[in-house]
Parts: sequence; structure tokens; C-alpha cells
Amino acid sequence: MKPNEGYEPVIGLEVHAHLRTSSKAFCSCSTKFGDEPNTNVCPVCAGLPGALPVLNISLVEFALRMGLAANSTISPRSTFARKNYFYPDLPKGYQISQYEQPICTGGFVEIDLEDGGRKKIRLTRIHMEEDAGKSIHDVGAETLVDLNRCGVPLIEIVSEPDLRSPKENMEEGSLRCDANVSVRKKGEAGLGTKTELKNMNSFRHVERALEFEIDRQIRVLEEGGSLEQETLLWDANRNIASSMRSKEGAHDYRYFPDPDLVPVHVDEPWISRVRAGLPEHPTARRDRFINVHHLPKYDAEVLTSEKGYADYFEAVVKILGPANPDGAKSASNWVMTEVLRVVGEEKLDIAKFPISPARIASMIRLINDGTISSKIAKDLFAEMLHSDADPKAIVEKKGMVQLSDESAIRKVVDEVVERNEAQVKKYRAGNANVFGFFVGEVMKATRGKANPAIVNKVLKKKLDAGGSK
Repeated sequence: MKPNEGYEPVIGLEVHAHLRTSSKAFCSCSTKFGDEPNTNVCPVCAGLPGALPVLNISLVEFALRMGLAANSTISPRSTFARKNYFYPDLPKGYQISQYEQPICTGGFVEIDLEDGGRKKIRLTRIHMEEDAGKSIHDVGAETLVDLNRCGVPLIEIVSEPDLRSPKENMEEGSLRCDANVSVRKKGEAGLGTKTELKNMNSFRHVERALEFEIDRQIRVLEEGGSLEQETLLWDANRNIASSMRSKEGAHDYRYFPDPDLVPVHVDEPWISRVRAGLPEHPTARRDRFINVHHLPKYDAEVLTSEKGYADYFEAVVKILGPANPDGAKSASNWVMTEVLRVVGEEKLDIAKFPISPARIASMIRLINDGTISSKIAKDLFAEMLHSDADPKAIVEKKGMVQLSDESAIRKVVDEVVERNEAQVKKYRAGNANVFGFFVGEVMKATRGKANPAIVNKVLKKKLDAGGSK
């Protein structure tokens, strides 16, 4: 048995999520990303003496939305605290956060397992806080500080140690995340000495960092050593984690209630209003795409990876209506391949994609009624990216109409068969694979406009005539 097989990791995550508010957590400064350094700063977020914070109500709204989506208990009363530590880009010398009374406690999120099952990952808490600034170290001997990010609203989502492998954490995307990890012998109930991994900004980095640290901890224990509770800094370029400092406890931060901020009171009418405004949960939407629209699991996962993708897809399906029984799969194919390809290449927000769901639906109808082939549809799609005209009008103007005249197709088939006698002999000798060659030649001769179904029918009749049976 390999040494690692006798151990299991115990993993908990602390995920920091930036909130899409227009202003900061406790002042009116802009949260816009990419502005010139130190231009979105005021006495409040710069921590100047006498400046008083005022809570941004949108921060509370977002925290409530996340808490309800994660099945958490909403605290009727929560308080802010000062988390004291020194860092060059933290001008106040403390971070406004929540400690003893967070806005959300408990709850869970579900993850899919490799065996097809699902697992609930319990949450400890979700709390509100502000971000620190940004230190820039890659300018020679100097370190520059940009305070634009100071005071940007965050929620921190803290999980219970319910993850048992790095892969259980894997998704696509980016984030700011810390991970607490320990290992123990399989079958043991107690927890081992944990370390905290920092400086991970993508799910891929989290997975790689956890794999490194799990292997390191097992190796230390197998060699008879002992582990220390410490914070490790992940180096994604070198794929190693190095010690940053001994792991702090809550007492190291000297939390105490912020005297400048009153408690947050959340009543039931407020909770009900926020709950009513929540969109369909991504997991529930994915399951609906599978069970109602009969999409493969892979399609459903891609389409629900972003709300905008799912909204766009469903808009196409709704416009196609029940008259198109295969409309959902057709819509899925076009959205997943061509639409998301352009969105990715052009780095577009799906809301700014130049082809509306109605025009995609119109194009699919032209395929379904035989006006155009799937091959022609790709050319049409390219035209639609640069034209607001109705797809049918583009087809007529560009001469893209599919050739469905059987007599005209028969004439082309006759010509192709006559000039390829050697291939005809192979087919009639039992080499069925040669049939694809003839289909390709006919489509080439008609510049892709021939109706594939009619081409197949006419070709088979022609080639089978006189052949050995």
C-alpha cells in the first residue's frame, strides 16, 4: 500500500467574494476596477482621523442573497468588529469585519461527485467585511501601494472541514480563497494539525496547492516528524508552498466591536423581499435543463455555468416553442459551440452578444424546415454577426437557399458517380465506407447547398443499382 493511501485529507475553505456594488462598503467611493491608482480614495477608506464609516445597504442585501441561496440562518442582529493587524496597504491598521455575530450562520452547498452522487458541504458562517488595498512588489526595490481596493465590500464564506479531496473543490473560474488542510489516518475521527494556504486566485491553483500540502504533510508524518500550525504562501510559478508565519488565532487579531457602526437589524419582511428576488438556484436550473429540456449533463453544466448563458439559451427555446420538439438540443448546440466561441474569443459579456436569441431561433427554424443546411447555417451565422438583417433575408440576398430539388441533385449524383468508377467498384464490392466519399463530392459540387437527406437517398439508389447483393 502506498503511504498516501492510509491517510485522508480534511479540508475547509474560506472564500472571499467581491460584491458588485457601485460604491464601497462604508463610503461613497467608486469600486470600479482598473482606474488609475489611488483615485478612488477618501478620508473614510484611507483611514484618516475623524472620518466615520456609513454602511452601504447593498452590502447587506448581497450578504442576505448569498445566505438564503446557501440555506443559511439569517441573524436578526449582527455586528461589525475591528480586526487588527498591520499591513502596508491597510491604512487604518484594522479591517472592518464581523466576528462574534455574523449576518449568516450554518447552511450548506451541494457539490457533484465523480461517481454521479452529490455531497453537502456545510457552511460555518457568511460574514460581511471590507477589502484591503493592493501592494505591488514587482517594481525593483520599491513596493507601491494602491488604495483603490480599500473598503471594497466583501463577503467571506467559511466552510466546515467537509471536503475530502482537492478535486471536490474543482470548478472553472477565479476567486480569492484560503484553504485550511490537515491529514489523518483513515478511520480516525480526530483532526490533525492544520495549515492555512494563502495566495490562491483560481480553483486550479487551490487544487494544486492542496495536492502539494497534503503530500507534504503525509511525508512529514511518515518520516516521524511533526506538523506545525502555520500559514503557507502558495507559489503558482514554482508549484510549492512556503512558510509565511505561524498560524494566528482569533486572539491575535484583538477583535473588538467597532464603536462607529451600529448593529445591523434584519427583520422577516426584509428577508422575504430578498428571497422573492432570488433567481433560480444554478443546481436546480441545471437539473431542470436535464429533466425538462432533456439535455445531456455536460450541456446543462456548461449552460448554467453563468446565468447569462442559461438565460440566453432559454430565450431561444421559448421562441422556438413546442412546434420544435428538438428545439432545446438545437439551441444548446448553437449556444455552446458558436455563440460561446465568439463570446470567448471576443471576451464579450453574453448580454452584448450581437445576435439576439430571436435571430438564433429564426436561423434554427430555417435549418429545420430545410431552407438551409447545417453547413450553410455556419456561413449564415458568420453573416449575422455583422448584420442586423433577418436571417431569412440574408439567406435570400446571399443565395444561401438549400438545394432540395431531387432531379437537380440526381443530375449532380450521376456526374459524380460517372467520373469515379474505381470508387464505385469498391462500394459495390462491399466497402461501405466509400459512401462518405461520394457524399462529400456531391456536397463539394453543390458548394454545400444540397439537402443532405436527399443526397443520401439519391446516392444510395444510384450506387446500389446493379451492385452485388
